Amino acid sequence: MGKRVYISADYSVVSGDRDVVEELHKWGSDNLHKVDYVDTAEVVSGSISKDPDCRPCDLKKEFNSQIKASSAVIIIIGDKTALRTAGSVCRRFNGEAGCECTPYKKNANGTSVCKWDTVLTPGPNDDLGNINSYSYLEHEFRQAERKGKTIIIIYNSLNKQPSWLPSYMKAYEAEAYPFWTKNALGSKVGNYSYIKKALGYD
Repeated sequence: MGKRVYISADYSVVSGDRDVVEELHKWGSDNLHKVDYVDTAEVVSGSISKDPDCRPCDLKKEFNSQIKASSAVIIIIGDKTALRTAGSVCRRFNGEAGCECTPYKKNANGTSVCKWDTVLTPGPNDDLGNINSYSYLEHEFRQAERKGKTIIIIYNSLNKQPSWLPSYMKAYEAEAYPFWTKNALGSKVGNYSYIKKALGYD
């Protein structure tokens, strides 16, 4: 039976973790264990962000929906993950209705008035509120926790790198493992056996 798995990762072109995401997608296309991977980049490049008025809160709301529809969330940790703050600026979080907001694409029209007249505190069974000061990465992690998803944390490394973990993930330090390993020929390959086991296939 196939699984839908959400991937949270740093997609910086220069120092991100796209190589791990690409490996996961390759594995997801095999015939033995069909896994439908949905990653942050796919969501961001989708229809919602094509709206010139797409805001960070709109993206977070879409992340919530994609994570809720997934059975597990894989979070890729690289050496720059803890430093990423994209998505953390929200004037409405600490301000009043009518405050200014910069659309996601920072288009030529500049800032626009916040879309939200009221901000509600989510109930215990609700999605994480999309009006917050979390980075996109922290928002995805907290939504996964809130919805009780299986959380798999992997380092973009051949070794454990606990110093790379953001402070809000420290409770998962013992459960975080390197994604890469060496095969019999000494080549670096994805640790698929670990991922399969974590997803419940073994």
